[in-house]
Amino acid sequence: MNIVVVTGSAGLIGSESVAFMADKFDLVIGIDNNMRAYFFGKDGDTGWNRKRLEEKHPNYRHYNIDIRDNQAVENIFKEYNTDIKLIIHTAAQPSHDWAMKEPFTDFSVNATGTLNLLENTRQHAPDAVFIFTSTNKVYGDKPNFLPLEELETRWEIEKSHPYYKNGIDENIGIDQTKHSIFGVSKVAADVMVQEYGLYFGLKTGTFRGGCLTGPNHSGAQLHGFLSYLMKCAVTGGTYTIFGYKGKQVRDNIHSYDLVNMFWHFYQSPRKGEVYNAGGGRHANCSMTEAIALCEKITEKKMNIVYSDTARIGDHIWYISDLSKFKKHYPGWDYTYNLDEMLVQIHDSFLVRK
Repeated sequence: MNIVVVTGSAGLIGSESVAFMADKFDLVIGIDNNMRAYFFGKDGDTGWNRKRLEEKHPNYRHYNIDIRDNQAVENIFKEYNTDIKLIIHTAAQPSHDWAMKEPFTDFSVNATGTLNLLENTRQHAPDAVFIFTSTNKVYGDKPNFLPLEELETRWEIEKSHPYYKNGIDENIGIDQTKHSIFGVSKVAADVMVQEYGLYFGLKTGTFRGGCLTGPNHSGAQLHGFLSYLMKCAVTGGTYTIFGYKGKQVRDNIHSYDLVNMFWHFYQSPRKGEVYNAGGGRHANCSMTEAIALCEKITEKKMNIVYSDTARIGDHIWYISDLSKFKKHYPGWDYTYNLDEMLVQIHDSFLVRK
């Protein structure tokens, strides 16, 4: 039997992984205890998505366990053992704003939970491929010290800089920079995943995401940029911009395109590899530009509030360079552009209302 284990299976990337892999594996094991509802309240609740997966995919089996509970994780790995061929680890505390409220919770979920999964993979399914969804926050605020210039609707890096053409590559470095508490817990997990590949020889891939998005995101104010923005646009809720004149730039990748990256890696895995994974020059926008797009799609003026206080460790300009991944896996490419992503998110909210 061929089995894929997906942690955070009712979240955005987790649920996309379940849908993508359901016809490629005999059994899809989902691990998710809906901690997103604890982190973000009603807006973050993923119960609706779990129900959708269970109804749509007959070979999906859900386990309501906490990845910090090593015994519970071990029980799953012992039961399925070497039938497990792939682990897609998406479960996380994903907000750098929330992390400062409960650093112990943040670190135990992001770092200790990841270690539990890695060690159980090593002990019970050592030939499996282990994929980890990391974050561009592992680079801390280093991108903010690049030579940036203010344009009419966005910040942009100077055209003479090597990063202008394709964005920020994996060599910018993660040391001697302010990360946020969340960024640090993800660094710990990120480096540990690499180490299990380089030290123990596991087939591990770390994907440092930009803004991950798609129609199945339970976006909240503290996490889920485009999803929460469109939710405010659809419902008339108030959206708050934090600092940088609303010109901070994000690159955005559709959940399908990211999981398709995972699939390509699985078919030809490497050990301890790291890739940036975002929208790159293909799909990026500033807050101001994203608001304009949402207003165009909804044909409604948004309620926007501006705060001069930027979030600690937040990026002014970040665009991912995917050149390394494209070189290793030339068969992969983007499927969705920015407009298509936003229209999908808009339509999904109308269905859920």
